[in-house]
Amino acid sequence: MIDNPRSPRVRAVAKLAKRDARSETGFFLLEGPQAVAEALEFRPELLVDLFATPTALERNGAISRRATEAGVEVEFVSESVIEAMADTVTPQGVIAVCRQFPTSLKDILGAEPTLIAILEEVRDPGNAGTIIRAADAAGADAVILTGRSVDLYNPKVVRATTGSLFHVPVCVGVELETVLEKAKAAGLQVVAADIKGSDLLAERSAGTLAGPTAWLFGNEARGLSEEHFALADRAITVPIYGHAESMNLATAASVCLYESAFAQRTP
Repeated sequence: MIDNPRSPRVRAVAKLAKRDARSETGFFLLEGPQAVAEALEFRPELLVDLFATPTALERNGAISRRATEAGVEVEFVSESVIEAMADTVTPQGVIAVCRQFPTSLKDILGAEPTLIAILEEVRDPGNAGTIIRAADAAGADAVILTGRSVDLYNPKVVRATTGSLFHVPVCVGVELETVLEKAKAAGLQVVAADIKGSDLLAERSAGTLAGPTAWLFGNEARGLSEEHFALADRAITVPIYGHAESMNLATAASVCLYESAFAQRTP
């Protein structure tokens, strides 16, 4: 059992909470039994190390079973070591180190997608992770984070995906102009989610979203720049019927992605 929270190995894991360490090593931190279970189920080859307290492993038998099936060794650690490794204040006793695995834009568009989400300058980790989770739930083919968006492997982003990071291809670090040009060439209509757009209900009635669609989501505070807004084929806004001042970006993105999912599945 690893029981020294100050050991070099424990410190190396803890450093992955910082972008510099992630960039240098190509690894990222994965916390919590749900996320680790998803990684073991869908992408076990990505796991470099898997740590757990005896109590946590006893509570989460699926992790032990999946790790054995995947040939991944679980290393026991003390509670103090888990606390030193974790980015969260109250860790759940299971942590893994994984290899980063972004998908190329060429591979995403070459797979002939019908629904993707593009994030431009989305800076809030919780929003980015939740949009990836919503895209996964809505059956989207991919998510693309431009170079001006938050780091995909930020621990808060990873946690917010709740394991969906291992289900849906994600491309990172690309320029928006390049993405939009290539998406259109691949037969996708680019739809900006923006307050200046037409009403979503009206677009639903018109059948606008039935075709292959790339939803474009901008910065939480400023939205899309005028230059980038002009690059979209159309813009749609999610109407607010109550008295809310605005809608959280991830919530609005979830509505938009599901509208496309419904439209594309309607006979």
